Amino acid sequence: MAQILIVEDDVTFRSFVRTILEDEGYDLRDASDGLKGLELLRRENFDLVISDLKMPGMGGLELFRETRSEPVPPVFIFLTAFGKVEEAVAAIKEGAADFLTKPLHEPETLRALVRKTIANITKEKDYLSLKESETAGLPPEEMIFSGAAMNDVRGLVYSVAATTANVLIHGESGTGKELIAKTIHRLSPRGKAGFVAINCAAIPENLLESELFGHEKGAFTGAVQTRIGRFEMAAGGTIFLDEIGEMPVLLQAKLLRVLQERVFERVGGGRQIKADVRVIAATNRNLQEAVADKTFREDLFYRLNVFPITLPPLRQRGDAIARLAEYFLQHFSRQIGRKPDGIAPEALAALERHHWPGNIRELQNVIERAVILARGRIGLEHLPAEVTHGESQMPEHPAGGMETLKSVEREIIVKALEKHGGNRRLAARELGMSRRTLQYRLKEFGLLDEG
Repeated sequence: MAQILIVEDDVTFRSFVRTILEDEGYDLRDASDGLKGLELLRRENFDLVISDLKMPGMGGLELFRETRSEPVPPVFIFLTAFGKVEEAVAAIKEGAADFLTKPLHEPETLRALVRKTIANITKEKDYLSLKESETAGLPPEEMIFSGAAMNDVRGLVYSVAATTANVLIHGESGTGKELIAKTIHRLSPRGKAGFVAINCAAIPENLLESELFGHEKGAFTGAVQTRIGRFEMAAGGTIFLDEIGEMPVLLQAKLLRVLQERVFERVGGGRQIKADVRVIAATNRNLQEAVADKTFREDLFYRLNVFPITLPPLRQRGDAIARLAEYFLQHFSRQIGRKPDGIAPEALAALERHHWPGNIRELQNVIERAVILARGRIGLEHLPAEVTHGESQMPEHPAGGMETLKSVEREIIVKALEKHGGNRRLAARELGMSRRTLQYRLKEFGLLDEG
């Protein structure tokens, strides 16, 4: 909710401005002059200040200048009498957002300007948060927890982060379980140490124990040297056990011992090694059913399930889709070297209607594909058929479940090269990428000989 301060010495006009904005859902405060406004600004954080220019004691322009030394100064919109427009223009040159002249004949003019200004403020905040979070290897928290359905999750994450409790994250594939685990780690006292992830379903059963706990030289055929495992790599930090429900039952017993006694041995070794790690596990399975089926140990389940967190699927986060899509648009546009031009309303409507069986991972892939295909704004024709429900205008690029994003990009590059007789400069220009980027893609797709 945006916080707005109204600074106006005319009590009737101040009340009028407040009435205009009250139904917009903003958090409104007001002050009767510049000095009182400055007091409030020093005590509280405001996104926007709507201020009269001419007031006794301290005028709006002086108030504006007083705030410029703040690390994140508020944005200003000025209200001024018709004959004082020159001063308002001067204020804009110093960094104010805009101004309106009194009297306000059309209240909607103020509402529209405030909406636009708040939207720009939100975008700027998201950008700064994005840069800060990407430096840490994470999307901004506004993206991770976007949507009302994630409010409870945010509260749980902040509550458990400061503790040493084991966490079990439940959620469908693609809901962002690893991002939540990383966020817990980053907010925890162990945040400066390592975060080590392992997918228990992606490693063959006969190698998983060695991956987790390491092995000694000669422990088995091919063990030509001692190797440390993920638990040692995560010493002092956090280990994330993804798809914990796929761990073999015999290995579950060894993991249980680690959780109980906080020690382990490498495969083929006898020396006990301290397990100074926090364990966060994740699953898309119903582990209670797995316990009933005897495929998951009950005692291990209760050791892991000290603090459960369940992530809602994307279909329950419809209010987050527009913001997530915009984030992915900005991210992939920078990655590919394109200037983003937004998402058409009809394309956004299609995104919001889709059921998203693949959750956030599916949305990410859809936007990446669209950024590759689009030359400007993303439209319906750049979205897969399963998203537009048959509205796609690009039958030459069907996007069924069997087609991968990389194969789509490869096909587009091949066609561009064929169209220009192998001329990479012309092909790169049509594709909207630099020759260096095209060269990288050609190498990646094994097309150098073809190009």
